[in-house]
Amino acid sequence: MHSQHPHLLLYFHLHLPLHDSIFWVVSFFFFFPNPQMGRKKNEPKRTVCSIPLIFLSAFLVSCGLIYALVVLRAPLSESELLPLVEDSKACCRGVENLELWGDVVKWGSDFKLNTSQECCNACKSTCTVNDNGPCLCDTWVFCANPHNCGSKFGECWLKKQKDSLAPEQINAEGEVVSWTSGLIFGKGEGIIGLETEFGTLRVKLFPDCAPHSVAYILELLQLQLCVGCQFFRAESIGQSWDSKGNHLKNAAFGPPFALIQGTLEAQGGEGTIFKKIPIEDCPTIRRGSVAWVGSGPEFFISLANHWEWKKEFTVFGSVLPEDMHIAEKISTLPTKSDVWKNVNVTLLKKPVPLMLRRIDKGHENFNTKANSA
Repeated sequence: MHSQHPHLLLYFHLHLPLHDSIFWVVSFFFFFPNPQMGRKKNEPKRTVCSIPLIFLSAFLVSCGLIYALVVLRAPLSESELLPLVEDSKACCRGVENLELWGDVVKWGSDFKLNTSQECCNACKSTCTVNDNGPCLCDTWVFCANPHNCGSKFGECWLKKQKDSLAPEQINAEGEVVSWTSGLIFGKGEGIIGLETEFGTLRVKLFPDCAPHSVAYILELLQLQLCVGCQFFRAESIGQSWDSKGNHLKNAAFGPPFALIQGTLEAQGGEGTIFKKIPIEDCPTIRRGSVAWVGSGPEFFISLANHWEWKKEFTVFGSVLPEDMHIAEKISTLPTKSDVWKNVNVTLLKKPVPLMLRRIDKGHENFNTKANSA
């Protein structure tokens, strides 16, 4: 059933098949009495580049650059980890060749800027600072193509959607769309639910960091069902991370790898056609991060802070902290063992179906049953 999934481990183990081969040989003789795991990341102070040049030959430079920075780096303290958490305010991305509609907050004909990022930030600046306040602007539209825009080049239109989870789009068939558009979700906005039999995981979406990803999720949200959407892999935090997702000193980095993995692709006649999603913002994976494996539609929810992983996963949302117990519950369900790329993984004996649903503010008391389970 999951014959298509073994390639996913490639993403969790650095995309380096050629270097892995060399690392395996060296590791077998020098580091690991049992090479089944592939890489023991809890031995960071040892370096491949300390092996005599004759063993590494022409691969020494590339090996040293990669493993010194990624695999063999010294452990970081908690205070050193904090700067690795990117500020979401730094994200200001949109979708090119897209014009979103909405009620006008600020007229672009009277408001011109130099870049789409400046337009995006202008929209963000309308968000109130209190926890319950919405953004006065949740949509920005920027004319970014000098050739096609003409005199409209630089116009920044700030707008407000009637329904931010179903944004209005102008369909101009046969016409060149010169606009770049993006969404902004303020406090308490842009939250969708991944509904399972164990409860609903509420996910805050990041359209300013991953606009293409969020656009696809909002398409799925319009479906009555999401046949084929499910969790199929479950790996608990084991003995390597604490309940807050912090890595324990001298512990291994897996297996288990502290994640639940699934797919978000509707199958059948009612499904929306999936297209590969471009790589977008790839921050450090934190506890609660919801990210694609590659270009999707397979995704994972991290149960721990994975600073040891390369920043190559598009994070398009984050599970609300109070719902992480549901993800942890799924991670402890009965599993069966499998081997992907010489690494032990655990797959759910019974995949957990999921459905996307809207989460309206003020209607959040639907996890009572899950909390008592």
